[in-house]
Amino acid sequence: MPTEPSAVILAGGRAKRMGGEDKGLIRLAGKPLLAHVLQRLRPQVGEIFISANRNLERYREFGYPVIRDLHGGYPGPLAGIAAALRRCATPELAVVPCDAPLLPADLVRRLHEALRESGAPCSVAHDGETLQPLFALFRKEAEPALAGYLEQGEGKARRWHRLHGSVAVEFPASAEAFLNINTPEQLRMLEARLTKKAPMG
Repeated sequence: MPTEPSAVILAGGRAKRMGGEDKGLIRLAGKPLLAHVLQRLRPQVGEIFISANRNLERYREFGYPVIRDLHGGYPGPLAGIAAALRRCATPELAVVPCDAPLLPADLVRRLHEALRESGAPCSVAHDGETLQPLFALFRKEAEPALAGYLEQGEGKARRWHRLHGSVAVEFPASAEAFLNINTPEQLRMLEARLTKKAPMG
């Protein structure tokens, strides 16, 4: 890619299903979920931002700029995207959630190719079964439309993609790559898989 996109990792939610714990800081296989996401995302983009609304100092320890939502009250992930679009200086901004430690290694490249070939404001991943609205690549110029959508009291990412004609990018048979850790049970199951030792040969 001639100009590497910027990226924002969304870590600003309340994580009700995780008992209110800050999901990006929850440990999986010995390190925070955010660290797993950074490991997979870092080779795919240039500048990285972290969208967070609490534990800001802890997030700054990862070494990346931390951005708060422009409006209080946890308005949802689109608010974090809007704040990052306003901040980024590149033509494109990749978006991923902080609780997706298995995200595809070719996510940004494939989203970029689809965005380049379309006139859409955004490209968004589809795992072959369902749209994954928070795995996306936004054009910088989409920021006014997104800000207007939020000012109208809207907050649903799927609806925004539908209304603004985002282009879907198929990642067939990749549902696991878009796994979000939303419950303690999911965390335990993935922990068991990642730490399971291979059988002796």
